[in-house]
Amino acid sequence: MLLGTWNLENLYRPGGPYGPADEAAYASKLAALAAVITELDPGLLGVQEVGDPGALEDLAGMLDDDWHVALSSHADSRGIRVGFLSRTELTVVADTAVFPPRTLPVQADDTGLTVSQAGRGFLAVEVAGERGPLRVAVCHLKSKLLSYPDGRFQPRDEGERARYGAYALYRRAAEAAALRALADRLLEGDGRERDVAVLGDLNDEVQAATTQLLLGPPGSEIGTPVYDRPDRGDAVRLWDVAPLIPASERYSRVNSGRRELIDHVLLSHRLVRRVSAAGTGLPDDGPPRLPSVGADPGERRGVAGSDHAPVWVRVG
Repeated sequence: MLLGTWNLENLYRPGGPYGPADEAAYASKLAALAAVITELDPGLLGVQEVGDPGALEDLAGMLDDDWHVALSSHADSRGIRVGFLSRTELTVVADTAVFPPRTLPVQADDTGLTVSQAGRGFLAVEVAGERGPLRVAVCHLKSKLLSYPDGRFQPRDEGERARYGAYALYRRAAEAAALRALADRLLEGDGRERDVAVLGDLNDEVQAATTQLLLGPPGSEIGTPVYDRPDRGDAVRLWDVAPLIPASERYSRVNSGRRELIDHVLLSHRLVRRVSAAGTGLPDDGPPRLPSVGADPGERRGVAGSDHAPVWVRVG
């Protein structure tokens, strides 16, 4: 089974303020996305930036066979949300955006506005696997691409840039804590006997503090001498598969010319031991060919395809 995650980048039907300008551009967008998914051939794909629920249905309709769709009911101010495309029936087991208990609201802007839940919801589903149920959560954490008052994408000065960078980090950290709480629910204290995955656009790289929050107890990381040495942390730990991705392919977005791996797949103890391959883009296709994006996401409105590469694992 191939399990993956992909940020579809502004998947809207035409006519709105964020999607393609016309039907022709929309058709090109869908065709480009469908071609990648068809070649990738996932059993279950977590997706991000679904702006119109109907657009994901349109995309599913362009794929071979019958696909099942699940979407979070928690969208951000632009209407984008996370979801799944699945070849088999799926059951939603959680759809939440709340911060975990004892996590106070965090500051979001210079006015003192605070937020007490994630900007985009976390969706978890269960599907039948060859070795029993597979539970998977998908997320899209707060972006590092900053926006400022009055719709600006450039700060007035470096003080404003630093403040809004801090506000974004506060939110991403609280969202990571909320996602980790959901992972705990899915693991139920025994990842050694349960197949659990957490995946999505974490909007930061492998060693970022917000990414590390999701892993659970430190130790036994892939590539360390103690990876194969069992300990009590295995029951609740998650493993980022990034080290299993070939080094030349270890990125999922290009930001101002810099390659970044900001989309991740994290697996429970029982599941990570069955990984036979991991990668970005399309298997056997080499390093992803991606455009370089800048600070203004509106510059790519209506462009076909996505500015992210899929990230995937193959498990037995």
